[in-house]
Amino acid sequence: MPEEKMRVLVVDDDPELLELVARSLSAHGFEVETHTSALGVSNRVRDSSPDVVLIDVNFPSLKGDKVVSLARSQAPQGTKFILYSGADEVRLRTLALASGADGYLSKSVQGAELAQKIASFRPRPRSTPVPV
Repeated sequence: MPEEKMRVLVVDDDPELLELVARSLSAHGFEVETHTSALGVSNRVRDSSPDVVLIDVNFPSLKGDKVVSLARSQAPQGTKFILYSGADEVRLRTLALASGADGYLSKSVQGAELAQKIASFRPRPRSTPVPV
């Protein structure tokens, strides 16, 4: 029996990047939903039950690391939260640890590499964020 598609919610306020990431992940077999604001992420997570939430760090209204804390309370157990940013790795790692995110990725990671790294977050227990 084929493995069920991973569901990914991508949250970013840059519509062009959001479209690029969504198309790329869809082409690699993921079921992808998008959201363009930090506001309402908790509701989207609760309603769509994604396996992974890939969330930008820099929103004008609320920073992505704060959104993780809020959205996690609405997420099904096992949902992974990955911070996604163009910020340097040290800052991104620090934000991931402080927010309780399961990991972080640089926005420079695209295409097949992005798909592979997200697939590595297929729900399983993790205790600390890891760079991917």
